[in-house]
Amino acid sequence: MQLSKAILHTINHETVQVPPAYLFDLPERIIQFGTGVLLRGLPDYFIHHANINNAFNGRVVVVKSTAVGQTDAFDVQDGLFTHCIEGIKDGKQVQDFFINSSISRVLAANKEWISILQLAEQKQINIIFSNVTEAGFVSDINDRITDEVPKSFPGKLLALLYKRYVHFNGALDAGYIILPTELIPDNGTKLFEMIKELAMVNQLPVLFIDWLKDANDFCNTLVDRIVPGKLPAERQIQVNKNLGYDDELMIVSEPYALWAIESNQPRTKDILSFANQPGIVVVPSIVKYRELKLRLLNGTHTFSCAIAHLMGFETVKDAMQHVAFYNYIKKLMHQEIIPCLLSHDIAFDEAINFANDVIDRFKNPYLAHRWESIMVDIHTKMKTRNIPLIEKFLIQYKTAPTCMALGYAAYIAATGPSVSFPWDHVVDDTKLFEEKVVDYINAIKQSGIVICLEKLTLTKEIIHES
Repeated sequence: MQLSKAILHTINHETVQVPPAYLFDLPERIIQFGTGVLLRGLPDYFIHHANINNAFNGRVVVVKSTAVGQTDAFDVQDGLFTHCIEGIKDGKQVQDFFINSSISRVLAANKEWISILQLAEQKQINIIFSNVTEAGFVSDINDRITDEVPKSFPGKLLALLYKRYVHFNGALDAGYIILPTELIPDNGTKLFEMIKELAMVNQLPVLFIDWLKDANDFCNTLVDRIVPGKLPAERQIQVNKNLGYDDELMIVSEPYALWAIESNQPRTKDILSFANQPGIVVVPSIVKYRELKLRLLNGTHTFSCAIAHLMGFETVKDAMQHVAFYNYIKKLMHQEIIPCLLSHDIAFDEAINFANDVIDRFKNPYLAHRWESIMVDIHTKMKTRNIPLIEKFLIQYKTAPTCMALGYAAYIAATGPSVSFPWDHVVDDTKLFEEKVVDYINAIKQSGIVICLEKLTLTKEIIHES
């Protein structure tokens, strides 16, 4: 049998958490553009749990904005889907299954556009989520809100905003809290600029453009959770058997979850009552969260991927089983990256906790994160993520960071043959780093990457505290 409201009473509550019946009577309070696994695995995850804890009491109406795919599975399953959380948290293995009831219905933009526009007339719906991917997060200058259905996501959102503005006569308390979750820096700011430009192209009133700015809060956000999507086919069959039902919409994610929302508006904090739970922060600036993720998660990936490649590992979890590689990751973050991040915004304990979470995430036995995908576009990643760290370490400590140097040497050995250093700023001690890298390249050729790694990680570990 397939998951739906009708079978919830038959499901074994010991194998999966089943939502209580009263949740289905909660009003719609959020419009969500997108049906993807990231939205369902992070924002919808938080909404479901806030509803369970009586902290939000609202559901999500989803807009499927592309013509690809159908809404049939959502219709059949009454918007329900199973969320499998699997991984490592605080050093312990976690496996948790629950049925998410946050989605009330899914509307297809190409078939139900009038119904979507009518959502603007419901004042209690005052939050908008989106994740249309980076490819969909672009404006079409030819979009007109008078079209049968605007083509682009910004065009659709503009039509919805203008409908709301007209219906509520420009009331300042009728604006939306808009939370784009696309993996783009300053996503809220960029979305506002696209909407504003498109409004002017559509020759909409100046008073409407003022209302866009004054009544709505386009928040920059940062999302961080690995949500691969569906389980592997064989395991899906086994999980379905254990749960006692089939689920076409089942997703899997890691335990770690972060949603950083940038706003200093009291109204925004009041409306986003679901944000009062672990994993969500609403703060005036999300820069430090972006920096921690960019340097400690993404930067560590970039420094270590060529090492793992040379060692013959296919996945991150496999590499983390190697003692020397594990020690390298820990030493790289604790001794070299964290000292470069500490500031009045980022405290030592905060950085250490984030690094420990990264280690748990890298060790996740349920996720097959492949090094070959991490190495894609490695030249750009090395320049943007890691060169600034190397320069900062050299300026602060006047010596070459050895873990960074080995990672850089492996990068050259794996992608060579030329040796180059795309410095943003040539500092006094860049020569020290270049010499250390060349030494490591020669050592890799003579002794192999494993010997280099073992020698490096046997040196005494000192964690900088300031």
